[in-house]
Amino acid sequence: MSDTGPIRRHDIAATEAPPRDDEIIAGLAALGSPAPHDVALGALVRVGLADAWAELPSPLGAIGIAWNGRGISWLDRADDAARFQDRFAEHVGRPLRRTEQVPERMAMAVAARLAGNRRIRIPLDLRGHTPFEVAVWLKALEIPRGEVRPYGWIAAEIGHPKAVRAVGTALSHNPVPLVVPCHRVVRSDGTIGQYSLGGPEAKRTVLETEGLDTVALEAQARSGLRYLGSATTGVVCLPTCHHARRIGAPHRRPFRSLASAVQAGYRPCRSCRPDSGSAIAA
Repeated sequence: MSDTGPIRRHDIAATEAPPRDDEIIAGLAALGSPAPHDVALGALVRVGLADAWAELPSPLGAIGIAWNGRGISWLDRADDAARFQDRFAEHVGRPLRRTEQVPERMAMAVAARLAGNRRIRIPLDLRGHTPFEVAVWLKALEIPRGEVRPYGWIAAEIGHPKAVRAVGTALSHNPVPLVVPCHRVVRSDGTIGQYSLGGPEAKRTVLETEGLDTVALEAQARSGLRYLGSATTGVVCLPTCHHARRIGAPHRRPFRSLASAVQAGYRPCRSCRPDSGSAIAA
C-alpha cells in the first residue's frame, strides 16, 4: 500500500490483530451491564409501571401532579413533598420519582382546564377504580367553571338516581381534583360540603377564583332557595347556571322545589338540567 494512497475502512481492519476470546467475552459482558437507575425508571414511567411528579401553581398554592405514559394519575397539595409521596404510595402504590417540571404540554393543558376550558383533552390514568367512580368523575367534568351541581344531579345523570351517598364517596376519592372538578359538586341542600384538598374553606377558595359568590350561595341554601326562574323566558334553572345569573332582579322568581316551578308554568333549563336528580312531584 502506498504511503500517500487513501486509507479505506477495510484497510484498517486488515492491519489490526484479531481480538482474543477473552476480549470478546469481556465486550459482551459490558453490553449486558444494567442500565442506570433513572433510565430504567424513566422507561417504566413511559409504559405506566411507575410515575413521575412535579409541582404546578394553583388557586390553593403549589400542587403536585403525578403522571405516566397513560396520563395524570394523582394530584394533591405539595406544600409537604414527603406527605405527597406518602399519600401517592398509599393510594396508588407504584414507584414514584420527582422531576424538575411538568411536561410543557401537560402544564398548559392543566392551566387551560383550571381556566374553564372543558374541551381540552387531558389523558387520565384511572386504573384501579370502579366504573361507577369513573362515571361520577367524568360527569363532574361537564360542570362549567363557576357553577355547581348537587350530588343528586350527578347520580341521576349517570343513571343511578338513588346513589347520592355513593356519589359523595366517589368524589371524596377523586385522585385528580381540580383537573376533575369535584369542587363544583355540593350537598343536596345547597351547602358547600367537604373537599379532599383542604375541606370546605379550600373549596370556597377555588369556587371564588372561578367567580362564584359562595357567601350568597350558602345564604340561598339556608333560605331554602333551590331554583331560579326567569319571568321573561319561562325557564327555571339551578341558581349558579350561567342563564340564571343573567336574570334581572325584576324578572327573577325563586322556587323551593322544581315541582312548584313546573306548576307555575316554568320549563327546566336545557343547559343546567335542574330536573336531573329532582323529584318533580315533591
